[in-house]
Order: sequence, then structure tokens, then C-alpha cells
Amino acid sequence: MGAVEEREGPWRVDEVLTLPNALSLLRLLGVPLFLWAILTGRDGLALITLMASGITDYLDGKLARALGMTSRVGALLDPLADRLYILTTVVALAWRDVIPWWLVVLLVARDAVLAVLLLVAGRQVRAQIPVHFVGKAATLNLLYAFPLLLLADGRGTLADLALPLGWAFAWWGVWLYWISIAIYGLEVTTARRTRGAARAT
Repeated sequence: MGAVEEREGPWRVDEVLTLPNALSLLRLLGVPLFLWAILTGRDGLALITLMASGITDYLDGKLARALGMTSRVGALLDPLADRLYILTTVVALAWRDVIPWWLVVLLVARDAVLAVLLLVAGRQVRAQIPVHFVGKAATLNLLYAFPLLLLADGRGTLADLALPLGWAFAWWGVWLYWISIAIYGLEVTTARRTRGAARAT
């Protein structure tokens, strides 16, 4: 591939127009659609948008690895889409009184801690830290929880069944979210110490 084959960090090829990246972009475009739907009472459309978000989140990483389409753009776009979707979803659902505001605080605080860790880590240390399965599992749990909790906001047998399932996924997501931060913090600390020791020698 010549000059096109640019290796940097864990990425193979810096491509933009790939199917996994298109799925991440589609998830980003779904954010304003979801907000409009949930704030105007179009719960059916909001539910479909949330479900589509969970499916595309699963597929983009799976396809990227299976088809050899991992890229720097995808590695940045996928977590950005996840964070933005979760943030807008929890705020909108709390605004509608579907979930309590303390759950919003727990999730936003986690992302605030992550932002501080990224800042402290520095660019070179960040490049050494892989994306953890725990973090992806947390995101998937939350993306399953939100449509179930929205469904539980209605009436009937389906709503009654969705409520405990939605909260089970939500609690698993929150715990895994914070566990992933602990793992990331440990790895950042270890990487910084290793880098400092290497400089000293």
C-alpha cells in the first residue's frame, strides 16, 4: 500500500470510509433524533433509536476486527459516539423522570474522572493503554438498559417485565463503568512510572 499504510499506535491503516466507521457515524446522527423523539413524547421512535444504537455499537467493533478495518478514525469515533449517546440519553431520560438524577450524576462523574485521567496520562502514555473489554461491556449494558427502562415507563405486562431487566442492566453497567476507570487509572499510573524509570536510566 506504500505511503497509505501508516502505522501509529495499535491501528493498522488510517482509513475513514469504512463500514464500521459508517456505523459509528450513524450512531452519532441518531443522537439528535433520539433527543427530539424523547422530548416530544414519541417514545416508539426513541425506543427504536436506542435499540439501533445498541446494535450498531456491537457491530462496528465486531466488523472492524473481522474485516480488518481497524483505523485511527474508528478508534476515536466509536468511544465518542458511545459517550455522547450515553450522556444525552441519561439526561433526557432523567428529564422525563424515567430514571433518577443520581444515576446521571454517577455516569457523568465517571466520564469526568476519565477526562482527568486522559489529561494526566499525556498523549504518549494514552497510546500505550488499550481499550478494555470491561469498558465496552459497561457501555453495552447501559445501551441495553436505556430502551428497557423507557419501555418500563409505560403500562402493561411488557412494561412490568422490562423494569427489573432494565435496572439489572443499568446496575451492571454502572459497576462495570467504574471498574473500568479503576483499571484505566492503574494502567495509566503504571505506564507513567515505567516511562519515568526509562527516562531516568
